[in-house]
Amino acid sequence: MNKFVKAMESLIFWSRWLQAPLYLGLIAAQGVYVFQFMHELGMLIAKAGSLGENDIMLIVLGLIDVVMIANLLIMVIVGGYETFVSRLDLENHPDQPEWLSHVNAGVLKVKLATALIGISSIHLLKTFINAEHLADRVIIAQVSIHLAFLISAIAIAWTDKLMTGTLIMSSKTQH
Repeated sequence: MNKFVKAMESLIFWSRWLQAPLYLGLIAAQGVYVFQFMHELGMLIAKAGSLGENDIMLIVLGLIDVVMIANLLIMVIVGGYETFVSRLDLENHPDQPEWLSHVNAGVLKVKLATALIGISSIHLLKTFINAEHLADRVIIAQVSIHLAFLISAIAIAWTDKLMTGTLIMSSKTQH
């Protein structure tokens, strides 16, 4: 029975590698975002003389949106792989992101929630710039979704702080 349990535990521990193809898929998705960014940038440059200020602003906000989504992808790919699959061998690497040295599932959730708020803010700004062409219910729905993201991020950060504080307190009382 002990050999069976050991084999099962080994299989369960090995199963984390099933996530690796998912991270590779996200890298491919990031390539699509790079293509999208270059396409939109090319359109902006080609049409710059014939576009109005609002049109340029909307295109630039679209570019910022693509960059923020790409940043979100990097956080998920690198942080998720490091947290759930395997350590990245980046000791003393000059390009190691600062945040990676203290990433865990809680920190990753807070960073992702914050990134979603940033992306939502860009969409909301685009909506406000283009408000005269949108129905009131669309604007109200987008503001509501943004507020839901904001409240969720605050709840996630507060919960993580409570859990981290509890863990620190309990480790101090054990010594």
